[in-house]
Amino acid sequence: MLKYIFKRFLWSILTLWAVITVTFMIMHFIPGDPFAREGTMPEAVYKNLNEHYHLDQPLFIQYTRYLTSLIQFDFGPSLKSNTMTVNDFIKQGFPVSLHLGTQAILLAVVLGMILGVVAAYNRNKWQDYLSMILAIVGISVPSFIMATFLINFFAVKWGIFPVATWKSWAHTVLPTIALSMMPMAFIARLMRSSMLEVLSQDYMITAKAKGLKGKFILIHYAIKNAILPVVTVLGILTANLITGSFIIESIFGIPGIGELFVKGIFNRDYPVILGSTVFYSMILIFLIFIIDIAYTWLDPRIKVIGENN
Repeated sequence: MLKYIFKRFLWSILTLWAVITVTFMIMHFIPGDPFAREGTMPEAVYKNLNEHYHLDQPLFIQYTRYLTSLIQFDFGPSLKSNTMTVNDFIKQGFPVSLHLGTQAILLAVVLGMILGVVAAYNRNKWQDYLSMILAIVGISVPSFIMATFLINFFAVKWGIFPVATWKSWAHTVLPTIALSMMPMAFIARLMRSSMLEVLSQDYMITAKAKGLKGKFILIHYAIKNAILPVVTVLGILTANLITGSFIIESIFGIPGIGELFVKGIFNRDYPVILGSTVFYSMILIFLIFIIDIAYTWLDPRIKVIGENN
């Protein structure tokens, strides 16, 4: 097990390095200038700005300096702010996105698994059809349309929940629902397919033949085995949600890390774009690493296969 963990850790480090390298090169090869939006400026000022941010140095030197800074968890300065660094922006926006994303993924997992299990257990019945209709709606309707619908009815017409601010738990309800709909629908469909496959296995038929009750078999045997595909995609879904949804945060006026990334692109702020991308990649790779370890615990056959290879 320790050998497997160490191997996965090395692959995670290598993957992160590849993401950093590719992102860094893309950002510096894109035409344009981070100070182009500042308007006409004296040549001396333009030269001093490039020298101050080390943009006048060779690309390899800039790359080496950036890697050195990342090792120290320093994402660099912002080219558009004289008072805040990229680290400051992340510290300010990430807790908000983490709060919203955690609520969204918990809601998506709980509702998605319930819908999937109910649909599989009641195959070709009204419960199955209703669950899958809800899943299709969640997948088909874009998040910004869902957010607009929720705001229009639950905030504007009925005045149940507040919007456009981030103060209390009530302000998180609508964005959490809008953000969780698509992953919830995806998990529901995935859980239903997995449950149907598990319920048709020989050991499930044998358990029924021994006289075990259906609900006992469902809870103690079927769900544990059917949940494996959900665990596989959970790392990516969680990383997407807790690092902020650009559209949802913009619609609801949430000061999260998604807003930071959008402003960085708009301002061509290289360190902000790089820092946001690398930070997102760190979270994604870390969660995938944790999911891989959890997967081997849920299904020991994976560890055995890995050792044989």
